[in-house]
Amino acid sequence: MTRTLVFGGARSGKSAYAEQLAANSGKEVIYIATGAAGDAEMAARIARHRAQRPASWRTVEQPLALAAALAAWRAPQRMVLVDCLTLWLSNLMFSDGRQYPDVGAIELPARFHEERAALLSELAEERGDVVLVSNEVGMGIVPWGAVSRSYADEAGRLNQAVATACDRVAFVAAGLPLMLKDA
Repeated sequence: MTRTLVFGGARSGKSAYAEQLAANSGKEVIYIATGAAGDAEMAARIARHRAQRPASWRTVEQPLALAAALAAWRAPQRMVLVDCLTLWLSNLMFSDGRQYPDVGAIELPARFHEERAALLSELAEERGDVVLVSNEVGMGIVPWGAVSRSYADEAGRLNQAVATACDRVAFVAAGLPLMLKDA
């Protein structure tokens, strides 16, 4: 059982690299998509991604209950590919419809904390191979606004926690993977 985190910046090639890992596994691929079509542009993006994946891959759309989806689909004969953790994070941050202040402390929904803990607990289980894709959002300037800063902070914390739980961690830039951890 191998747990792999693939992360990098926007349009870095991280999803293509993760998909290559899944395809090369020789196993049945389950693709867990965390994106939600909140507008026409995102719906078109999701449709484009869906059309690009091999027809033999099963797609499971799960914007919130990621740990439960992983528990349901991970098995020794499968490779589960999750794309992506930062979309999932954003879905959780706004899952209860709250409006965040422009300045000041951000209080995240209880479901955010529950789902994050459940994901890390699920990754500790030896059910089958998984590749998780995430964005690196902390390599630029500190974002303007409380909610953006909170998102960047939580994305960084999530990436660190998932990297600790994973056996392999690859940072992708310009389509080239740099293996940071290969235990």
